[in-house]
Amino acid sequence: MTMRTILHISSRADWLSARPTGSYEADSLSYEGFIHCSRPDQVLGVANSNNRFEGQKDLLLLCIDPDQVVAEIRYENLEGGDNLFPHIYGPLNLDAVTDILEFVPDNNGVFTLPQELLG
Repeated sequence: MTMRTILHISSRADWLSARPTGSYEADSLSYEGFIHCSRPDQVLGVANSNNRFEGQKDLLLLCIDPDQVVAEIRYENLEGGDNLFPHIYGPLNLDAVTDILEFVPDNNGVFTLPQELLG
């Protein structure tokens, strides 16, 4: 993982269904126009403050090389503020995914960074 790596939280089922097609499309792409991503320093805030992921145990972190993403990436905060999040405006080409990590909450439902991201 490089300093520029961006992350996307995906269900295992969504990731597995994307693999045969060659591209990944999160639900948000159809209703918001982009795929939500985070920098490594942002992903825990998203995972632990967003009820969307609460109680889910079958999640993955897609590690993405932004230099390999074909679709446009915009760094923005649509809710206001200075904390800019990477958003992918189009399907994610799978060859931009450099690693897939298990993303499982602890017994209290709190997510922590996988060991691979701590090194």
